[in-house]
Amino acid sequence: MSDQKRLFLVDAYALIFRGYYAFIKNPRINSKGLDTSAIMGFMNSLLDVIKRERPDHLAVCFDKGGSADRVEMFEAYKANRDETPEAIKIAVPYIQDILKAMHIPIMVKEGYEADDVIGTLSKQAEKEGYKTFMVTPDKDFAQLVSENIFMYRPVFGGGYETWGIAEVQKKFEVDNPLQVIDFLGMMGDSSDNIPGLPGVGEKTAKKLLAEYGSMENLLANTHELKGKMKEKIEGAKELGLLSKKLATIMLDVPVTFNAKDFELEQPDLQKVTEIFQELEFRQLLTNFEKTFAVEAIETASEETKIKATPSEVKSAGAGQFSLFGGDTNSAEAPTETTYERKTAETNSHFYQSVLPGMATKLFIKNLLSQSSVCFDTETTSLNPITAELVGIAFSWETGKGFYLPFPEAKDEAQALIEALRPFFENETIQKIGQNLKYDIKVLAKYNVQVKGKLFDTMLAHYLINPDMRHNMDVLAETYLNYSPISIESLIGKNGKNQLSMRDVALEKITEYAVEDADITLQLKEHFENELGEANTQKLFDDIEIPLLRVLAAMELEGINLDKDFLNSLAEQLNTDIKDLEAKIYEAAGEAFNIASPKQLGDILFDKMKLVDKPKKTKTGQYATSEDILSYLAKDHDIIQHILDFRGLSKLKSTYVDALPLQVEPTTGRVHTDYMQTVAATGRLSSNNPNLQNIPIRTERGRQVRKAFIPRNDDYTLLAADYSQIELRIIAALSEEETMIEAFKHGEDIHASTASKVFNVPIGEVTREQRSNAKTVNFGIIYGVSAFGLSNQTDLSRGEAKELIDTYYETYPKLKNYISKQVDFARDHGYVQTVLGRRRYLKDINSRNAVVRAAAERNAVNAPIQGSAADIIKIAMINIYNKLEAGNYKTKMLLQVHDELVFDVYKPELEAISTLIKTEMESAFKLSVPLDVEIGIGDNWLEAH
Repeated sequence: MSDQKRLFLVDAYALIFRGYYAFIKNPRINSKGLDTSAIMGFMNSLLDVIKRERPDHLAVCFDKGGSADRVEMFEAYKANRDETPEAIKIAVPYIQDILKAMHIPIMVKEGYEADDVIGTLSKQAEKEGYKTFMVTPDKDFAQLVSENIFMYRPVFGGGYETWGIAEVQKKFEVDNPLQVIDFLGMMGDSSDNIPGLPGVGEKTAKKLLAEYGSMENLLANTHELKGKMKEKIEGAKELGLLSKKLATIMLDVPVTFNAKDFELEQPDLQKVTEIFQELEFRQLLTNFEKTFAVEAIETASEETKIKATPSEVKSAGAGQFSLFGGDTNSAEAPTETTYERKTAETNSHFYQSVLPGMATKLFIKNLLSQSSVCFDTETTSLNPITAELVGIAFSWETGKGFYLPFPEAKDEAQALIEALRPFFENETIQKIGQNLKYDIKVLAKYNVQVKGKLFDTMLAHYLINPDMRHNMDVLAETYLNYSPISIESLIGKNGKNQLSMRDVALEKITEYAVEDADITLQLKEHFENELGEANTQKLFDDIEIPLLRVLAAMELEGINLDKDFLNSLAEQLNTDIKDLEAKIYEAAGEAFNIASPKQLGDILFDKMKLVDKPKKTKTGQYATSEDILSYLAKDHDIIQHILDFRGLSKLKSTYVDALPLQVEPTTGRVHTDYMQTVAATGRLSSNNPNLQNIPIRTERGRQVRKAFIPRNDDYTLLAADYSQIELRIIAALSEEETMIEAFKHGEDIHASTASKVFNVPIGEVTREQRSNAKTVNFGIIYGVSAFGLSNQTDLSRGEAKELIDTYYETYPKLKNYISKQVDFARDHGYVQTVLGRRRYLKDINSRNAVVRAAAERNAVNAPIQGSAADIIKIAMINIYNKLEAGNYKTKMLLQVHDELVFDVYKPELEAISTLIKTEMESAFKLSVPLDVEIGIGDNWLEAH
């Protein structure tokens, strides 16, 4: 073993960016709305290096102000870089505070890049006899590699690879690592905006280096080149030499390697813990403590009553990995412990399948003696309407659980469920699950109700952190540092060869199913505390959990669909689409593929030249998105025809053609799936089919609602719609008396607003004035600007600005409320609804004006939209409970924004109409009365 000491120099921003983008699809956002992805990613990498390598000396190197010398040489150096993401800007001060608390030196010099700082320090350390490892994925560092300087590169999928001289020679096909500078100079670097030699890419650069050895030798022998290559390179000699200079890492930065300062010391545990607790890094704190063997160190300190030094802690591990244990001087010291995510293979557990007969009876007896149990159904399908039980897993103690397999025969499966009925329908046993709505619907098919108090981990996490994903794998990895067994490992990927859960061996399905129940139980214990910390426990207990049962019942009920009507509507749409096609072709002077953005752009902007300077996409073709075309529609008939063509085509494919295919054969009805955990505002969203997005502003769009009909002639559809609920909420929350009084007196709020802002009697308000006032009324909630208002109306931008200014003068308290909401969000990082539902706004203090403005709009809109969502949820729960208690035949079928749709048994119509209106209007007490409009009809359009 070598006694040569080792220095690790970390390229800070390379690992920060890498960490940030590793979480880009699943950002780590804490309860304050702070995006901690970059901090977490960097710290995971840093601790990983420390655990794997146990370096003697370590420093982290940062850029500051960019490279002054390179910008002086070439003004466009790195000028093409995108602005640093806000989350990374916020992360850097936190990372530097953590490094200070860990007593790790931060090396930075104004006007120099981290590359130059690392280059200078590595060469200085080499002269003092150190082996230096540059921790970075950046290939540019390969030029520094020598007998004692190595690249230590993180690789995709985890782990690291070390590049020495041999690896660099092989990678770049050079004789000497210094030739990497020539290689980079020749081919250039688009990320740094280094131009390179024109026409020279990676292959050509390697070929030229093999032949000429250096940039200078190549440029001295361009007469040997041929054709265009000769012409291009001869014309760019100065550019080539400049590119090489730009690619050269500087070795004379005014920084000094002081071995004592770079020694890896014992961190300040208390300071690190405080920062991690502020960031809510629970698992990372555990990782940190294991990395530095904190338990052992604290024990040693307690026993000796003095602060342990690194040398004193060398033997303190007592069977636990100690950073400072073993031979720390060894260059080849093996990694004894790595802190990977736990799995079923590495984590101690006891999962058992329960055999039929006496074992099942004893198990159920034990089950019924519990006060709180997590359960998870395993089924043959993701569709609960058709799914059959394969088994049910149960867990009530961490690390332990049981799997009860179900027989395939329906009568035998029903007999087993009957044995479990006393558990599921026991009011005193709490039932825990992840996405319990699915399990409730599956069990309902077996005529079993899930009674008692419920705890759904998916819903709990949605309230704690609405902007994150909420599936169990993500939650397990985030909060428990645990990777669950994947479903694909049991049944394969989606496709015709995918197995059924019935095909999986009992041993495998037991491990998989019980693990789900066990992990969900652990998440429940974790989230229980966090619900209280986020002040959302009441919202969870009183709204989201009761609503879960309501939605399950609605989804199981489904709604009847008139397929014949949709078929006739499809024929009408085909005719309309063909007519529009003909008009577009006539205006364009030729036939083309209207659905092709490229062909459409060429017709509109190359051939017809409708715009002087049309916008282009990143790929270079003309932009033809709806927002761009909408601006042109007033002036060009062909544009309006194209927008109409797109609208009708989408309507036909998304609804008219698709809806009949979504009728469930076993019930003859459409069963949408309502999702509680998608919209951060608290609104429900629907899927398969999505009923929230059926167009209502166009005649053809409205026709789709005609296809939704009652179950039979004994029933009628009833639609109950909150009238202008969002305006009523903003009036109440802003305490704007003028608006409140208008609502109290039952005035048309848009006419009332028009009367005031245009200074005319309410009886003389024109249709155009009312329309403009309506646009402003709703636009204010969404932060409408003068530019936006002018695009939505016939007003000029100046007139729109004047209207908005007059509006705020008319409703000064409303303007004040908007300012207060933004201020509250800036101070607290979130806003909340009337029931305390939080919307976290991580960009509210962003230095990017566009990003900050979007967060400010959300600060105003989220409490309004979220409060409306909360109120209709209360109404749904109360109505459902009344319908159940009264044993009515009437069923609640749909919720679409501010509207509820019911299948009403005709003899109950009068009583039900009163019940629904009363419950909706009294769902929540505001200073403004809630108003509900009731409609009845033989289809949804008539009722609406």
